[in-house]
Amino acid sequence: MTERAGKVTGAVTVSVDGYSAGLHQTEERPFGDDGGDGTGAGLHAWMFETPDENRAEVEQMTAADAFVMGRNMFGPVRGAWDRPWNGWWGDDPPFHAPVFVLTHHAREPQPMAGGTTYHFVTDGIVAALDRARAAAGAGEVSVLGGATTLNQYLAAGLIDELRLHIAPLTLCAGTRLFEGVPALRLEQVSARAASLVTHVTYRVLR
Repeated sequence: MTERAGKVTGAVTVSVDGYSAGLHQTEERPFGDDGGDGTGAGLHAWMFETPDENRAEVEQMTAADAFVMGRNMFGPVRGAWDRPWNGWWGDDPPFHAPVFVLTHHAREPQPMAGGTTYHFVTDGIVAALDRARAAAGAGEVSVLGGATTLNQYLAAGLIDELRLHIAPLTLCAGTRLFEGVPALRLEQVSARAASLVTHVTYRVLR
């Protein structure tokens, strides 16, 4: 594995009880029972209903020089992976940088409008991160999730900074951050309360 250059961050929106998605996820409802209609309107209301209040955090989420995401964050849980599919993010995704998608299904790189190119990585989290670091140079790599992917990187000790966007609701079941992750020591870097979310950044201590 290459030596660390830029910072590796992890970012995710979670409920107060730690879930990044509810049960019953489908192609039409990627966040499942998320306190809204399943399209993110519950957990992610802070992005859609109060964007001006949270502009700095929204912009920060796509400001890295390379990204890593899990297959489910790129595309649907089931049903559409083997047909022509540009992912959840439309024809001009907000990343404008290389995105390395963890998957068991090999696929050619997929260039998109605006400078985003999806690269599909079949040989695990370390390989995906190495490729993202090489693409980012001395810049930041962001592991955007979902929680299952972020948990793997946290468990492997590969995250330097964790950025949580905590929505004021509970889901009680679903996909949970920190599931299967050993105990962590975190140092709070910043915290900011907004009307529909609290943004907290932690440094992961080693």
